[in-house]
Amino acid sequence: MSKIEFIATAAFGLESIVALELKELGYNDTIVENGKVTFTANKDAIARCNLWLRSADRLLIKIGEFKATSFDELFEKNRKLPWSDWIPENAKFPVEGKSIQSQLFSVSDCQAIVKKSIVEKMKEKYKRKWFKENGPVYKVQVALLKDVVTLTIDTSGMGLHKRGYRKLSAEAPLKETLAAALVRISRWKPDRALIDPFCGSGTIPIEAAMIGRNIAPGINRTFAAESWNQIPLKIWKTAREEAKDSIDNSQPLGILGFDINKSVLDLARYHAQQVGLKNVLTFQHQSVNDLKSKYNYGYIISNPPYGERLSEKKDVEKTYAQMGKVFESLETWSYYILTAHEGFEKHFRRKANKKRKLYNGRIQCYYYQFYGPKPTVLKGPFAKKD
Repeated sequence: MSKIEFIATAAFGLESIVALELKELGYNDTIVENGKVTFTANKDAIARCNLWLRSADRLLIKIGEFKATSFDELFEKNRKLPWSDWIPENAKFPVEGKSIQSQLFSVSDCQAIVKKSIVEKMKEKYKRKWFKENGPVYKVQVALLKDVVTLTIDTSGMGLHKRGYRKLSAEAPLKETLAAALVRISRWKPDRALIDPFCGSGTIPIEAAMIGRNIAPGINRTFAAESWNQIPLKIWKTAREEAKDSIDNSQPLGILGFDINKSVLDLARYHAQQVGLKNVLTFQHQSVNDLKSKYNYGYIISNPPYGERLSEKKDVEKTYAQMGKVFESLETWSYYILTAHEGFEKHFRRKANKKRKLYNGRIQCYYYQFYGPKPTVLKGPFAKKD
């Protein structure tokens, strides 16, 4: 078990960002596919990846993969996999499943067969007929895609977007993993100002600040694999110490969040406090019409309203037009806007330099990227306008 095959799952469109994060952690043998990045590493990766991956949904251990077109084939091939190397005698091992374009389309039947075959495998090792399942959780997933079966165990537990700081929530919040990816895609650096004029409960500014100060996104939460006896506590202790030592509290940041909803800004301040960024981030009650900045160069990264309801569409389109006018005064800035509204560029009155298809939950969006001019040499962080 010196080398383990892992799968870091990701929302559609974020796979390359997850692969980049893995490379930054030192894992280079990545295979990028739709919705996932596969790589091999040792046990240390279970702790390090769970703590550090900002844009991935989960970290899974890949137990095996094979083709199956009958339930008998699924049972027999699954029983040959090394389940007993991972699942201990007292483990809880619920089985979840999904099936896409496969002959074995009944997910519930696939789950039951995989569960039964794992039990048979465990009977061989532990020499008993019944298992209490009162110990640590090893959540198994059986995923079928075009008759190819992939079997995994989830090391994360709660999704990796659950950082631990957002204990209160606003309506339709942006997932932390997507917010972090928006910042990474923009290539923002901490020596540039950053404004989110529709910050809501503060997710984009908070994720940007965590990137800017190199705060591991999972540093304040626990993971399923922390209770596994295969992963020595020393591995988790070392990884957490590494994460703590990597924080750069000396890095100055110029990150601001604005919103017209006062109550949601209280949430933003509360969330920033949970991460230890209360005195680092600025949240203000302000309309996008009043947006301006004293800084020469900067980034606007935002997830404005989409106007999904017909009654809201005209108001949203008016907001996009206002954004276009206001942003003209920030001519040296770059803008990165995520929206599901297909007519955004028309109302914003500017063609994006680039757009990228992403999903906010199940909503198909585009991330519109407008590049400002390359900055001249700054005299220090956040050089102000002359």
